[in-house]
Amino acid sequence: MRQLTGLDASFLYLETANSPMHIGGFTIYDPSTAPGGKVRFKQIVEHMHRRARRVPAMTSRLKTVPFSLDHPYWVADGDFDPEFHVRHIALPKPGDWRQLCILISRIHARPLDRSRPLWEAYVIEGLDDVAGFPKGCFALYTKMHHAAIDGASGVEINSVLHDLSADFATNVDTEAEPFVEQSPKKTDMLWQAQKNTLKLPFRFVGLTKDAAPSLYQAAKGIISGKLKRVSGIPRTRFNRNVSPHRVVDALRVSFEDIRSIKAAYAPVTINDVALTIVGGALRQYLLAKNELPESSLAALAPINIRTADKQGAAGNEVSQMTVQLRTDIADPRERLLAVNESTRNAKELTNAIGAKTMTDYLQFTPSTLTASAARLSSSLSLANRISPFYNCVVTNVPGPRIPLYFCGAKMLVSFPTGPAIDSVGLFQAISSYCDEFTITFTACREMLPDPEMYAQCLRDSLATLLDAARQEAKQTPKLNKSGAPRKAKSAASKRIHKGAQNDSQQGLTEQQ
Repeated sequence: MRQLTGLDASFLYLETANSPMHIGGFTIYDPSTAPGGKVRFKQIVEHMHRRARRVPAMTSRLKTVPFSLDHPYWVADGDFDPEFHVRHIALPKPGDWRQLCILISRIHARPLDRSRPLWEAYVIEGLDDVAGFPKGCFALYTKMHHAAIDGASGVEINSVLHDLSADFATNVDTEAEPFVEQSPKKTDMLWQAQKNTLKLPFRFVGLTKDAAPSLYQAAKGIISGKLKRVSGIPRTRFNRNVSPHRVVDALRVSFEDIRSIKAAYAPVTINDVALTIVGGALRQYLLAKNELPESSLAALAPINIRTADKQGAAGNEVSQMTVQLRTDIADPRERLLAVNESTRNAKELTNAIGAKTMTDYLQFTPSTLTASAARLSSSLSLANRISPFYNCVVTNVPGPRIPLYFCGAKMLVSFPTGPAIDSVGLFQAISSYCDEFTITFTACREMLPDPEMYAQCLRDSLATLLDAARQEAKQTPKLNKSGAPRKAKSAASKRIHKGAQNDSQQGLTEQQ
């Protein structure tokens, strides 16, 4: 039995009827690599049943404390009903990309059943007309509550469900006895809640004492101007109450194109490139709607703070920073350089405060008050009245660099999905797999009624940035045969080189 942390529990408290708080993704597989060239649904159910037993988050149920006096508990349920959790569906003909995205959007919009382990998986067949994939492929869409996992732990769970080769053997999956925990008594949970309540003031004082020096230095840096806090965030169509309906779509591109942009403007990062693509797409989309604000949009960027001893553990180990997307800059090169500066400023501020400090304070979140406040905010449409803290979410979830196999079927590509919530109706996930790079977006359907248009904006933004990088590369001479040093760097690179030398190694996990 394990009690949820304040951060884990917050995703339960913030969930409303229109804002399910689960994350997930859909993956496309080629069954031709499997033994016999086919993968049957029965095989997938048996495979998920065996592998999921290794993952506590997939076999545990939620147990709430009476009167919500404390954070809930995860209780090992031992086994689970695989036919409830693993479902089968097929696209109608012709089975194209748009149909797949619509189906994923509808499934993603449905909340999970809290009386069971908080995850579901859908096997989707009929992908016979999805461009770029061989006929006969199938997709697997999975979703799991954010209270159970974050992006990093989701990648680790994904590795348990997959193999490194197609010639897997079922006998390697040892049939261990399911671990079942006795459900805690209500009186025991109430007694533990009272003890935790008595300890809270002392823990709060201790945390504040430890955090005081860094908070003081951060405040001092902000006042002096050495540290910059993002402010004046404009309101957009994505910053109001969300509907219960969702849309999903994605940009899929060669990783080599992203690396070429990074190389042209070194020392920018892969993450800077992705944020710049998103900023350009949002600029183009809002311009087309005559809704582009004069000031820059900002994104919440989660930071992975999972330490080595927490690797393989479920739950959330994330903090966050706010990054300007520089939608106020039309030129793609100048926007990239400005985004790089913004991410460096955000990292410096986060490091000054302490990334873990911000999440530690969530442990003191009152459960009943938070859940009631979330429902009240939704019913009163407060998101439509208060100034936003950020306009969207952009998260970086690096995937494996080697091919993976599921029941012998080769994984071709993976697209992460996330929650769209009140005041933040657009969620964008950056990911990679082997030599492919993806940006997947999940949004409220009323805020983004034309996902194909926004997907095209992403493609256009990438194309303009790639063209600018190629022009930059042509203007930068290479080393001669004698090994003479390269001529002076371009003005674009000079502007960011000095600040980037002092970048902290902590912060957002980035692909190099």
